[in-house]
Amino acid sequence: MRMDGMLGSAGTVNQHVNMTPLLHGNLRVCCMMGETDQLSGSQARGTASFGTPFPGVPRGGRSALARGRPVPVASAWGPRRNEAVQCVVPFLTRPKVPVLQLDSGNYLFSTSAICRYFFLLSGWEQDDLTNQWLEWEATELQPALSTALYCLVVQGKKGEDVLGPVRRALMHIDHSLSRRSSPFLAGETESLADIVLWGALYPLLQDPSYLPEELGALHSWFQTLSSQEPCQRAAETVLKRQGVLALRPYLQKQPQPSSLEGRVVSNEPEEEELATLSEEEIAVAVAAWEKGLESLPPLRPQQNPVLPVAGERNVLITSALPYVNNVPHLGNIIGCVLSADVFARYSRLRQWNTLYLCGTDEYGTATETKALEEGLTPQEICDKYHIIHADIYRWFNISFDFFGRTTTPQQTKITQDIFQRLLARGFVLQDTVEQLRCERCARFLADRFVEGVCPFCGYEEARGDQCDKCGKLINAVELKKPQCKVCRSCPVVRSSRHLFLDLPKLGARVEEWLERTLPGSDWTPNARFITRSWLRDGLKPRCITRDLKWGTPVPLEGFEDKVFYVWFDATIGYLSITANYTDQWEKWWKNPEQVNLYQFMAKDNVPFHGIVFPSSALGAEDNYTLVSHLIATEYLNYEDGKFSKSRGVGVFGDMAQDTGIPADIWRFYLLYIRPEGQDSAFSWTDMLFKNNSELLNNLGNFINRAGMFVSKFFGGFVPEMVLTSDDQRLLTHVTLELQHYHQLLEKVRIRDALRSILTISRHGNQYIQVNEPWKRIRGGEADRQRAGTVTGLAVNIAALLSVMLQPYMPTVSATIQAQLQLPRPACSILPTSFLCTLPAGHQIGTVSPLFQKLENDQIESLKQRFSGGQAKASPRTAAGPTAAGPQQVQALTEEVAKQGDTVRELKAQKADESRIAAEVARLLDLKKQLALAEGKPLGAPKGKKRK
Repeated sequence: MRMDGMLGSAGTVNQHVNMTPLLHGNLRVCCMMGETDQLSGSQARGTASFGTPFPGVPRGGRSALARGRPVPVASAWGPRRNEAVQCVVPFLTRPKVPVLQLDSGNYLFSTSAICRYFFLLSGWEQDDLTNQWLEWEATELQPALSTALYCLVVQGKKGEDVLGPVRRALMHIDHSLSRRSSPFLAGETESLADIVLWGALYPLLQDPSYLPEELGALHSWFQTLSSQEPCQRAAETVLKRQGVLALRPYLQKQPQPSSLEGRVVSNEPEEEELATLSEEEIAVAVAAWEKGLESLPPLRPQQNPVLPVAGERNVLITSALPYVNNVPHLGNIIGCVLSADVFARYSRLRQWNTLYLCGTDEYGTATETKALEEGLTPQEICDKYHIIHADIYRWFNISFDFFGRTTTPQQTKITQDIFQRLLARGFVLQDTVEQLRCERCARFLADRFVEGVCPFCGYEEARGDQCDKCGKLINAVELKKPQCKVCRSCPVVRSSRHLFLDLPKLGARVEEWLERTLPGSDWTPNARFITRSWLRDGLKPRCITRDLKWGTPVPLEGFEDKVFYVWFDATIGYLSITANYTDQWEKWWKNPEQVNLYQFMAKDNVPFHGIVFPSSALGAEDNYTLVSHLIATEYLNYEDGKFSKSRGVGVFGDMAQDTGIPADIWRFYLLYIRPEGQDSAFSWTDMLFKNNSELLNNLGNFINRAGMFVSKFFGGFVPEMVLTSDDQRLLTHVTLELQHYHQLLEKVRIRDALRSILTISRHGNQYIQVNEPWKRIRGGEADRQRAGTVTGLAVNIAALLSVMLQPYMPTVSATIQAQLQLPRPACSILPTSFLCTLPAGHQIGTVSPLFQKLENDQIESLKQRFSGGQAKASPRTAAGPTAAGPQQVQALTEEVAKQGDTVRELKAQKADESRIAAEVARLLDLKKQLALAEGKPLGAPKGKKRK
């Protein structure tokens, strides 16, 4: 067997490898090089490719066309580099590569046929789904790709000129992957179809600018395949680090592809997508729709306090305890409390028994130092900043069941109990350690108040306990060029006796626990990696005491002048905060059989939640609940750098309130760019774009139009709906996207699930645009009925979106539900199927726009304001309000007037109190924004004076 025009490892193709005409299909062949080594004899001398089979090539690989006179074809490189060899393939009138010559003398000259041939030899059995993908690749994907690559490589075009021809195809792949919720095209493992499509797409999609970020499933699939070694070798061999330009010699010889302009291009769900729906899927979706509200389960009774219930799914959620001594920036907010809040709200919508806890971490040197800076006692600092934190999270609509603090008697009691149990079981060591002491400040320096050069990676701003760049833990005395962060003097080394947690002795227990926990869990990849790397590198005893005064006292003779290191007792804070919430706290924290614990944090906190606290809890031998799912984000940067309070760079929690941008817009954008998998960056320009495109033009436009059509054309009552087959298909697509949303959020893929909401609203916009109910309503009876069906289905999609939005944008969600007068059960439960929650005859309320456009000058002003040089001020008190431009003031004035009318109308109608409360809350928020825009101070709320 010999193969011409295919690239691979030496020897696998009898050394006849064509290096000149680089057809991008060769990637499919090359990525199988070495993957068919199990084949023997003549079968083993070749490589596999994935693609559409060439017509007439049967299972045995013998071409029915391989009869007739031979003609010369493309030259191929022979055994020696640059030696041209003429290869002959019969029945072709012009040069053609790649080609596989079988030992029988037959030829395969389609990359797809060659790939199929090798799969068949390796024992693969054909299946209908794979065959459908192969046919689609040949008839739909390849023509589109040919146009895109020709535009890019030969004509030098960029952007939408290149992406436009293939966008529909990419959306189809993404939709199919999402709908089937499997990682690969034909199932749980790679198939012939996956490699065919990957090989075809790689030359284009290797440039991330041509892989639309909203196509999350396609992105994940492409990255998974691209990271596999055979695929990487194939890309390297074929493209030779030239990227897509390696295809230029081949593409320049091809005729200009026929334009795709004749095809109708729209964002409507594609016909091929609709065709993939089975009759069973459609029937199930329609049946669920018709059952409506009656299929919803009864609402869970409210508990106070919330306690685990036997036989139910009990979800305990914590977010990393923020340090009390400073104001959280946007990265802190998305890294823990906001991410956890989305999941907590989602859990409640699923009727899971949910408790969400957090609080301020108040002990340690950081607090002592802040107290010195501000001339207050540590307790006064904690009291002051605890209120600041609580106010910020309240403004961001974080739905804690309880927000506590660690400076409590319960913290002391529980921490000392765990310590005594560890001590009694031999898991605590004593040793003398060298520490850094600042002679000028006359104190031992806590790790976080020493800064220097990392001994591992050379980062110049490493802290005394951990390097933020390489992530390695550090002993402060190991730092090069250490400095006291308070006075910038060089500290000296002094000895002090301390207590250590014997992590090596506990290592086996931790590993055994992880082996039971990780399989089937939703630990994020970075959390798994960091935890495993700690174990791989070998655990070392960890110091758990410090020479401080502000902390939990150490209950051991000879250590009365020391306190526990904050990272020993801070994680115990979750327990003590729960104990402050309910005296039955042990039902949550000593109940691992019935409780699912989700913990949210940034990646730098993983070692303490994945190793240190589990070690303490396992060593205490008191049946503690340990983390089931550890959810860690990467870092959020600010524009091109880092957040810095001292330099006035970046938006901090208290500042976001003063921008005039509603909290839900901040929530949306932070969740849209949530740093899952890799660091991301906040960008003012991108925030403007996402608000104006995704919220205003997509989501807000659809929901407003759906409601307005009901009000304008049908007197505010939902019309009768007579579903056609096309309506049933749309209904089914919405159901499948809703189920995908559930699958993503159950796996805590928060950012990707947000895309599902936007996808459904795009479907809704396209549905309205295609059916044009504003025109049909003026037509005959059939047209008017059609307008009613389209309007009724659209407003029900809007109702569904209001519930899906609740975890992300709770105020907007409540506003939509109030406008649509959505029944209470439908507001509180998110089903797994799309239900008709607004039946014919349902009366909706007053509909008004949900979002405002962000203007360039407004954003540029904010960008400048937060770019550095802001006055260093005490949060919320020293900085006065900043007046906005007259256009924004006018717009807000009109919004306040409109919202006031809405509230008065609801009160006159004696509407449900919850609806009135939601609208009043929105009115107060708008008034607050208006006051800020006008530069007025925010005074105390007006009301009756108390006697």
